[in-house]
Amino acid sequence: MLPLSSVRVVAVEQYGAGPFGTMFLADLGAEVIKIENPADGGDISRDVGPYFFEDRDSYFFHALNRNKKSFTLDLSKAGSKKVFHDLVRSADAVCSNLRGDVPKKLGLTYQDLNTVNAAIVCAHLSAYGREGPRADWPGYDYLMQAEAGYLSLTGEPGSPPARFGLSVVDFMTGLGLAYAILAGLTGVRSTGVGQDMDVSLFDFALANTNYLAAWYLNEGSAQERLPRSAHPSLVPCQLYRTTDGWLFIMCNKEKFWLTLCDAIARPQWKEDARFSSFKERLAHREHLTELIDEALSSKTTDQWLNKLSGLIPVAPVNDIAQALENPFVTEHGRLQTLTHPTKGDYRLVANPVHASAGESPSNPAPRLGEHTESLLKDLGYSETRIQGLRSDGII
Repeated sequence: MLPLSSVRVVAVEQYGAGPFGTMFLADLGAEVIKIENPADGGDISRDVGPYFFEDRDSYFFHALNRNKKSFTLDLSKAGSKKVFHDLVRSADAVCSNLRGDVPKKLGLTYQDLNTVNAAIVCAHLSAYGREGPRADWPGYDYLMQAEAGYLSLTGEPGSPPARFGLSVVDFMTGLGLAYAILAGLTGVRSTGVGQDMDVSLFDFALANTNYLAAWYLNEGSAQERLPRSAHPSLVPCQLYRTTDGWLFIMCNKEKFWLTLCDAIARPQWKEDARFSSFKERLAHREHLTELIDEALSSKTTDQWLNKLSGLIPVAPVNDIAQALENPFVTEHGRLQTLTHPTKGDYRLVANPVHASAGESPSNPAPRLGEHTESLLKDLGYSETRIQGLRSDGII
């Protein structure tokens, strides 16, 4: 029995951040009921290419929505409120990733739902929060990276500002949403009373400036980009050249520096006053980079990996194909095979959270409205009533 198998979450969600977070809940056994508007074709990510199983059935959508149920409901229609409230009565949490001013308009807040279910947790993911001057602003991952300083830290000095290659703010905020839901449910266990829980893309982007923020706020130090993706204070911790490519080496403890000196046949560096501490190596980083490059130029990347892996923290610089074909990935359960209802088997990266109680389920992302009728019948709706809702465009 997976740890969240008793949890039901009603998710008014679309696109990236919210679905990423609720997928973590579904992977650990939660029943995640994805509310999709039938009037506009459901989650817009069903149409995000360039790769599709079928029309309106994208790989992008499947990557963010496995193990969920799809329930079509047009929350803008007056008749939808009764249906939604019936779902809420049966649920532990309601969550959304909408513009900050929309949850109140749609009746998704604890103030709106506490009379329906006093224990309901209402979790909201928005761009800039549900309060304040930006509550009604739209916003996306890359904008947050730009405004929170990420682009000034990524890439080589002197090059144009660069974003992360992944939607890192979406993903971290999605996990924040999952964390907020579970925190709220933990509170309900002791009080019996739910509440609103809020996360925003901007706040998570800002929070992850973390130690760099501490340096600036207290010492006025505004970190800039460094050559070769170097750490701002720890040396050696950056990219280094081999005969045929690059290695990323991170000697973030003194013992690893000493081990590296021996492993690359430079034991004399251990006695060199210029390299005797992190402080000294930082002061001489440029010269040390040249020396390490020279030492590593005697072998290929693979040869050095064979020699150094497990002795010091070291990694190759892979592209996406190399990362996913890595035997450490393919041979050790880090990919999951699912079965599409018409196209057969396909693979996704597996959930990284492992529960000893059992493996994550492997259900493909749902077809639009796939579970609407069965869920309504579980709530006691008759066939006639269901057909009436369809006729009115509510489901």
